[in-house]
Amino acid sequence: MVDSRLGHWLKLLVSLMLLLKTQGLYVGITYVKSAVAKGAVCLDGSPPAYHWDKGFGTGINSWLIHFEGGGWCNNVTSCLSRKKTHLGSSKLMGQQIAFSGIMNNKRPFNPDFYNWNRVKIRYCDGSSFTGDVQAVNPATNLHFRGARIWLAVIEDLLPKGLKNAENALLSGCSAGGLASILHCDSFRALLRMGTKVKCLSDAGYFIKVKDVSGAPHVQTYFNEIVTLHGSAKNLPLSCTSVLKPSFCFFPQYVAPQVRTPLFILNAAYDSWQIRNILAPSIADPLGVWKSCKLDINNCSPLQLKSMQGDWKQLNLDTQAIL
Repeated sequence: MVDSRLGHWLKLLVSLMLLLKTQGLYVGITYVKSAVAKGAVCLDGSPPAYHWDKGFGTGINSWLIHFEGGGWCNNVTSCLSRKKTHLGSSKLMGQQIAFSGIMNNKRPFNPDFYNWNRVKIRYCDGSSFTGDVQAVNPATNLHFRGARIWLAVIEDLLPKGLKNAENALLSGCSAGGLASILHCDSFRALLRMGTKVKCLSDAGYFIKVKDVSGAPHVQTYFNEIVTLHGSAKNLPLSCTSVLKPSFCFFPQYVAPQVRTPLFILNAAYDSWQIRNILAPSIADPLGVWKSCKLDINNCSPLQLKSMQGDWKQLNLDTQAIL
């Protein structure tokens, strides 16, 4: 019994040590206080922020800029709720965060970028860094200034070495992954001529399709975001010059026009998009998709067919299930 317990605790200890190693280091927060005067602020009016671990050795002039993810807010009610969290106020952000994955500073766990300058831009605007509305309603005190935050952070980093970048990668996850697509070409334009620039979107390729009820749920949702935050003028002109601005919040209409090398990383089974775009609760009042959304093994052949892209048959499939 004693040996068994000892072996169990040793396994836990080894697992904890491995976890600590792969997590890398904790990096302190930097507030861009000078941005406030420019109106580049979070939803609640607090200054934008980022975390930066300096590069070293051969990576001293290479930069990885990473957008934090965390969804969006599409109306005053959701934005008021959001500003009471770290996704709407830098006052509520943790002072330190762990840099792991491509942000890790250990070569065995991150051989490509471990010694680069690695920056994580905190997300506190709710528009994938695209908003810019000058007016502030005193009743809500909501600031829609995501695009200004993006520029303010880059302006703060340029004199800290970003202006000398030889290599630069703009990345992001989820809503941050969308931001890395929307700002890919503009990021390259902000850097000096000759810098090798590439972009990476991780789980940020949100698709414009009708939901299982046949309604354009996500199209309506994204249109509300673009309208509320005044995002239209900050979306790629190559798209907005020919399509409605809200369409240009969807990567499928923007990515083909991006001139900077862009890497798209997205799971074939994207559980968030299944739950929120294909089969949101409002489109499935009888709960036909509830079990499927919880576990793909519970999905019927018709539901799997819908998820695999046969969108034209989406409504027929749902009716057949009913």
